[in-house]
Amino acid sequence: MIAVSGGVDSVALLDMMSKLPDHSLVVAHFDHGIREESADDAAFVRSLAQHYGVPFESRREELGRKASEETARNRRYHFLKSVAKKYDGKIVTAHHGDDLVETIAINMKRGTGWRGLAVLDSEVVRPLLDMTKAELVEYAQRRKLEWREDSTNASDVYLRNRIRKTVADLSNDEKRQLLALRAHQKHTKKEIDEEVRRLIGKGPNYSRYFFTHVPKIVALECLREVVKSQLTRPQLERALLAIKTATPGSTHQAGSGVSLRFTSRNFSV
Repeated sequence: MIAVSGGVDSVALLDMMSKLPDHSLVVAHFDHGIREESADDAAFVRSLAQHYGVPFESRREELGRKASEETARNRRYHFLKSVAKKYDGKIVTAHHGDDLVETIAINMKRGTGWRGLAVLDSEVVRPLLDMTKAELVEYAQRRKLEWREDSTNASDVYLRNRIRKTVADLSNDEKRQLLALRAHQKHTKKEIDEEVRRLIGKGPNYSRYFFTHVPKIVALECLREVVKSQLTRPQLERALLAIKTATPGSTHQAGSGVSLRFTSRNFSV
């Protein structure tokens, strides 16, 4: 199932994947309802699906112009996951190498720590990560493909657009170095996650003594696994403080529907 916005990246991806043998493709398009011309984008993508002879799935939501990047992304992936489940397939997106560098830069700016390098690491399939934006545009022009430009890409309202202007000044060598660091960090992340799971055990009860006496960075990584990555870094830090100081029988509302319940020695989620 290919997520197609109508921009050059996803249009090029659809054209590439249409040439692969033994693939059943589905085109999925999510209309955020943020831009006035978004309905035209949906109609354009529908015509693309018809051109390639593949099923088309779409949804429109009225998120409005003030919708945050995070809200738009979450609603889009909620839709994409539902389509993937319907067709028993995988989500395929057109994220490319420049997107990867931008995401790393955004995470570093937000102070996400070492995990900010291990980005776009999920079950979503991203076959274009080894290509640059320029290469995709060149491919689309060579194939005489048509696409639509997103007017919000020129706006400084969104952090990614502001970061994109800075990333554009990086040399190809600097970008390659960042991508190499990301590949190394993905491998390290797997090792860290395995060690964390070994340390905390299966639960449902976890030792307050352990979380109190290990280094803070270790405790936060372990707690992140315990709560299944549902909490932000500030929420994790507040939860860790509660683990260290809460009275037996009390409950800490950590956020995102996560509650920690305490005994004198243990806590459970």
